[in-house]
Amino acid sequence: MRDIANSRPRQSAWGLWNISFGFFGIQIGFALQNANMSRIFQTLGSSAESLPGLWVAAPLTGLLIQPIIGHYSDRTWLGRLGRRRPYFLSGAVLATLALLVMPLAPLVGPALVPASLALGQALFFSALMLWLLDGALNVSMEPFRAFIGDMLPKEQHAAGYAVQTAFIGAGAVVGSIFPKLLESWGVANHAAPGVVPDTVRYAFWFGGAALFVAVLWTVLTTREYSPEELRRYGTGSGEENGETVRLLAERSPLRSLAWVALGSGVIALVAGYGLQREMYLLGALLIAYGIASIIAISGARAGRPPRLLGHIVGDFSGMPPVMKRLALVQFFSWSALFIMWIYTTPVVAARVFGAADPASPAFQAAGNWVDVLFATYNGVAAVVALTLLPWLARRIGAARTHVIALLCGAAGYASFFLLTDQYQLIGAEIGIGIAWASILAMPYAILASSLPQAKLGVYMGLFNVFIVVPQLIVSTVMGSVMAAFFPGEPLYTMAFAAVVMALAALAMLRVEAPRAG
Repeated sequence: MRDIANSRPRQSAWGLWNISFGFFGIQIGFALQNANMSRIFQTLGSSAESLPGLWVAAPLTGLLIQPIIGHYSDRTWLGRLGRRRPYFLSGAVLATLALLVMPLAPLVGPALVPASLALGQALFFSALMLWLLDGALNVSMEPFRAFIGDMLPKEQHAAGYAVQTAFIGAGAVVGSIFPKLLESWGVANHAAPGVVPDTVRYAFWFGGAALFVAVLWTVLTTREYSPEELRRYGTGSGEENGETVRLLAERSPLRSLAWVALGSGVIALVAGYGLQREMYLLGALLIAYGIASIIAISGARAGRPPRLLGHIVGDFSGMPPVMKRLALVQFFSWSALFIMWIYTTPVVAARVFGAADPASPAFQAAGNWVDVLFATYNGVAAVVALTLLPWLARRIGAARTHVIALLCGAAGYASFFLLTDQYQLIGAEIGIGIAWASILAMPYAILASSLPQAKLGVYMGLFNVFIVVPQLIVSTVMGSVMAAFFPGEPLYTMAFAAVVMALAALAMLRVEAPRAG
């Protein structure tokens, strides 16, 4: 029987709203980034083949920041602000700054960036702002997942994540559609070459204000439980040094050396075959992880208490089998999503609007239509997450539901080859929206029912790494793939996305969700 005295109080509908409303603003920021950064980069002079390298900042910041923020937010307590809300607020301030300054890159870049840079002053500055924006959004976003577990009793977790998913979809719709709405209200959607159009500038400024207000709402309307209250509710500090040391000490250094060798091989291939220079980063990260593992293992065998590095490596060593299998699913599905975010604008511009010149009015019109398409899949996801997915999961299980949803996404990507009318593409976005809703919900539902509750927060944080790693690989590898196999033909990136999304569905067949009851 549940111990009522030691259970968190149930939250009202208004309480659920307050806890997750900040995610609405964060998702506005992500939506503006995902739908418009390729457009901004190309407006400032980037080629389609160079886009992955410019996008590399986004997954790299997530890879570095998410585990660190997850680790320290468990151990932070700043008086009235609590332990999660300081990260909400600081990330929101930095993200708002990036959104306000990003559209001014043609003016600010030449004033702050040396003219000797081959990349171009405005383009380099916009890439720096993307780095700041994505890093700040990750600082705010990462603790929001744990915030649900902190504030709600277990029987309300499903409702809490459903409300959070609805805010994700709603915020993404607002962020994606706003440039198109501004155009319909008479705001100029075309500017001189190398200048960001007014529709995009105003949308970013609106998004920055909306993000800050939404996060501030959650900060001001919620009160986090104190460390003493959390201990009474059965939530510890997350410190399990003995288990972490044991896992590290049992790990073979040979596996760490294998990561070093793999990274060295990647660097050698890049140097030997003249591949995209961004792939050096992939090799360097593989080597860095191998070296970090060796250091952590050596410390554990010497009996030293694990620090941040040791905790991260140790928890990776102890991942349950279901998490490892879901990690492969996440790898494929998020690879497809990141390809879509990078290449939908050049694909729609070239195939539907017949525009290859980023300075042309037709290209800017294509950019606004991509905003509509992205708003469509996010709107579909918000509705599906609260209606179709729960109904289907109750009948056939979460794992099979996710397989079906991923296949819908694969069909959506493949249909880009068949559809040439801008309105027909909305049909493709419906399939992608179904997949997106499931990607946001089903893997977390399966994990929440499969992982040990004492380490649920730790593993949820580490699970997000498998969202970031495929994005990083796409950013470093896709440019070389395009240049080698389909230069000047971005449409074929959608075929690649369709294939890897189908592989995600195939990998999902190996995942068994726990039975209810």
